[in-house]
Amino acid sequence: MEPEISVVVPLRNESANVLPLTQRIFAALEKVSGGVELILVDDASSDDTWQQILQARQAYPGLRAIRHAQNLGQSAALWTGFRASQGKILATLDGDLQNDPADLPRMLALLADCDMVCGVRTRRADNWVRRVSSSIARSARRSVLGVDFADTGCNLRIFKRAVLEVLPAFDGVHRFMPVFVHNVGLTVKEVPVSHHPRIAGRSNYGVSNRLMRGIRDLLMVRWFLKRQIGRATTASRSAQETLLEPKASAPGRETRIPS
Repeated sequence: MEPEISVVVPLRNESANVLPLTQRIFAALEKVSGGVELILVDDASSDDTWQQILQARQAYPGLRAIRHAQNLGQSAALWTGFRASQGKILATLDGDLQNDPADLPRMLALLADCDMVCGVRTRRADNWVRRVSSSIARSARRSVLGVDFADTGCNLRIFKRAVLEVLPAFDGVHRFMPVFVHNVGLTVKEVPVSHHPRIAGRSNYGVSNRLMRGIRDLLMVRWFLKRQIGRATTASRSAQETLLEPKASAPGRETRIPS
């Protein structure tokens, strides 16, 4: 039986966070009808993250473990999880315990009347350098892309599976997911979420290794948004009907198929 929700978490050298993260995710979603699968993707960690994932799987049968043979980055790890997932709804969050799984049920409720719900870290537990760089990045996105989302850097998201159809697979896509979704006319909501200080491990990103990539990605995404194929309104006819000879009893009848 396919689960209702697939939670995808990319991990890179997060050994000490694996078990508490797993516990909190399953505890937060224990009341979800239809079942939950948790997909932990180890992006070729150099510590014992993989061993911790395997140990957690023994206690939680709903956990699926995937490991990259080489370090491919956060976007690739997410995409690996997406491909392996089976849920009608997908959720993502970081593996450093700064995102709070307890926010997921509230976000799931909001998904009833939209296509994607994104978290906004209104009270960030980061140093001032990260907060300032995020503010600059938001201004740059607004200026270059013409769209303003409060916190595209927050990986706490929940969305319907159909959203995957409009996301291009590239290194860096995790920073622009709501932008691509919005660009094709789907509905994106933003909601304040909790953000905690990192208590174990260390960040895999710094200001310097994000700056040049951010500029490059902005230009590429701007180019892509102008060429992205949106949702097309289509029509079909039964085998007995033709455009040349429509039925007299139902002239011009069409069946609308939402894309």
